[in-house]
Amino acid sequence: MFDRVGSGFVALPMGESPQKTASRILLRHRLVAILLVMPAVLAGCVRQRTQEAPPRPAQVRAQIVRLMPAGVTDRDGWAADIQVAFSSQQIAPTPSNLCSVLAVAEQESGFQVDPVVPGLAEIARREIDRRAAAKHVPGFLVDAALWLKSPDGRRYSERLRAARTEKQLSGIFQDFIGMVPLGRRLFGDFNPVHTGGPMQVSIAFAEAHARDYPYPVDGSIRHEVFSRRGGVYFGVMHLLGYPVDYPQPLYRFADFNAGWYSSRNAAFQHAVSLASGIPLALDGDLLRPDAGLGDPAGATELAVRSLAARLDLSESAIHRDLERGDSRDFADSRLYVRVFALAEKIERKPLPRAVLPGITLHSPKITRKLTTAWFATRVDQRWQRCMARTRQAKGQP
Repeated sequence: MFDRVGSGFVALPMGESPQKTASRILLRHRLVAILLVMPAVLAGCVRQRTQEAPPRPAQVRAQIVRLMPAGVTDRDGWAADIQVAFSSQQIAPTPSNLCSVLAVAEQESGFQVDPVVPGLAEIARREIDRRAAAKHVPGFLVDAALWLKSPDGRRYSERLRAARTEKQLSGIFQDFIGMVPLGRRLFGDFNPVHTGGPMQVSIAFAEAHARDYPYPVDGSIRHEVFSRRGGVYFGVMHLLGYPVDYPQPLYRFADFNAGWYSSRNAAFQHAVSLASGIPLALDGDLLRPDAGLGDPAGATELAVRSLAARLDLSESAIHRDLERGDSRDFADSRLYVRVFALAEKIERKPLPRAVLPGITLHSPKITRKLTTAWFATRVDQRWQRCMARTRQAKGQP
């Protein structure tokens, strides 16, 4: 006896109903389907485990050595410190991330742990004289203080003339502040050397993010910043230790120079300017850096206030959202979303969510006009060359 099941004909065992036969055949088909797809599922699981497994430290170090530009000395030492910085901060050692760190280190120091700064002694003496003048301290008192012997047996003036690196200069100021009464009057507890090390990291940033530092601290975090391991660790954190949605690393490089989220905030200022018609400096500072409670609002806040009715936000709500400008969640705030919606409606086109900050760099070490955009572009060029070495290693054009 035969009966139709599905699209074919099957034999019915004696005494078995067509419904029971159909159930049996359906179960058999399901079992066959499971057996057919099982190898693919297992292979997918294997691939997933392979992707999730982190590379071994030795593999990461070998990759870093291959990506370094020619001429770097102690390549293995650099690779070890960079690998530890990535693993301890749980940052993926992708070619893009590794090349980003290598590009910044090359730009900032040429892979010198404590790079020489031309004319540093003269720069330091001018800073001392400038502060003395601001405090109305006579020059002869400054000369007398510098004539005193420092803890290493040399006079402060001798050490100052011999200073060639920021590490040496920072040590002089630390001793001067701690040992000479005039030093504390001129500088308080504030060492005027703000950055240091092979990636020129802010010492204040390092001190604020030292909780999980993976090495024993040699004296102080300030001292660690001037070491290769410390400079690299905090440099990696400052460059890659915060989440962003930038379309390319160029904007991270700008943030490294101008501060976290500066490129995103500059894009926000651009949108505010388009919506309000008020020209703004696209510097990434949404609030006045030196503003205290009750101080007048800055240019960006005033421009946003002019849009308050169209944004349906009060001045206090605007200020609260602007206070989130140094965090990731500012991009989720009502202010951010509504400003871009308004500006894009006016412009009738999408607006960028990242813009290079328009900041002119100021430092006693800088002798020509430089900008954050210049810095970011130079680093990006080095990153591009590093990524080209990655492709060459893989045999890609």
